[in-house]
Amino acid sequence: MKNLYLNTRFFFTLIGVGILYVFAFFFPLLMWVAHIVLLLIFLAAMVDYLFVFNRKEGISAQRILPEKLSNGDENPVKVDIKNNYAFKINVKVIDEIPFQFQKRDFLIEKQIEPGRNTFFQYILEPKERGEYNFGSLNVYVSSPLGFVAKRFNFQKDANLPAYPSFIHLRKYELMALQSEFLLGGIKKIRKLGHTMEFEQIKEYVPGDDIRTINWKATSKTNRLMVNQFQDEKSQRIFMLIDKGRTMKMPFKGLSLLDYSINATMALSHIILKKGDRAGMMTFSKKTENKIAAENKSGQLRKISEALYNIKTDFFESDFNRLYQDVKYSLNQRSLILLFTNFETLDGLNRQLKYLRGIAKNHLLVVVFFKNSELQTLIHKNPESMQEVYDEIIAEKFEFEKKLIIQELRKYGIYTVYTLPENLNIEVINKYLEIKARGIL
Repeated sequence: MKNLYLNTRFFFTLIGVGILYVFAFFFPLLMWVAHIVLLLIFLAAMVDYLFVFNRKEGISAQRILPEKLSNGDENPVKVDIKNNYAFKINVKVIDEIPFQFQKRDFLIEKQIEPGRNTFFQYILEPKERGEYNFGSLNVYVSSPLGFVAKRFNFQKDANLPAYPSFIHLRKYELMALQSEFLLGGIKKIRKLGHTMEFEQIKEYVPGDDIRTINWKATSKTNRLMVNQFQDEKSQRIFMLIDKGRTMKMPFKGLSLLDYSINATMALSHIILKKGDRAGMMTFSKKTENKIAAENKSGQLRKISEALYNIKTDFFESDFNRLYQDVKYSLNQRSLILLFTNFETLDGLNRQLKYLRGIAKNHLLVVVFFKNSELQTLIHKNPESMQEVYDEIIAEKFEFEKKLIIQELRKYGIYTVYTLPENLNIEVINKYLEIKARGIL
């Protein structure tokens, strides 16, 4: 009986009978009509009960989950239900999804013909990494009479990890194989020279750079021959992720740390596709989660596992410790992308000497963030004096960010200054630009 539920249709008919009994006080002939209707309702409910409960396995259902959730992305969860009854049924599906999503109104209603399957999916978008626990898949089955429902339980517990964003990695894969294009507009980059990795000698065709003509090969073949170069490979690329308190700031449900982690995953995928070596480490009071720069199979999985449980520790990050660790652990010149956030010029000046120290031996790119809420204030047409003041303050903060960029460029430090939601594309663009220009 614990799986027996009375539907609203049953209670509505009882309300109707109650109204008949009220009228029966004024019209006594209606009393017998009310008695007959009440009896018919209970008989119909008993018949409905026998229809629904006559089969122990009236339906079969399963929830089809991915192996892991992709943080910040839309993850499909599929449900397959089969009707084993000999009549059409109405089902209500209530899935006990993890509490992190805070969905209190989850309900999907379907009609299924006898012996047929219905298949549907819903979308979950996690906003934090970690374990997600699914409860029971509850399916409430009613016959066409609709007075009672039987509850079926399936897959009572399922744990699913949420990893840094990986769903959209393939979206950037084509760009990794076409180094002459950039994401977000497909525009060509002007190459400022050649890398040192020679590929082959080939016959000249219109459009080839005449500076690459190989005169010895030309004299031997009596045809114009040119040297062809390819992008250097096996270069070391490191992502350094700040997990101090400044990275806890949330935008659209994700913290700056999560945006940085997702960008690290996307960029690592591109780096490995380009034949370079991807490595990473995180830092706050000390450096942790160190992954050596390699281009082996399984490197992306190793980076993903290292990023899985990273959280901010609410300390002020120690850039001095970071400088010391980079100096002694990275012996060869590398491209370093530092994911952090500076809100003021004073905040930068406290750490600038350490950034300059890193930039002496490596090509350093500092990645920091635009405040999307300030951008909204700047581009909003003010309609009151308070909104004018808000716009002026927002423009002051934005101007200070531009001063930070100028100060870093003064010492040969590259920057990526972007909205959090555009971070993946911007850092990949910067990497492809640096590769194309051959400045590493």
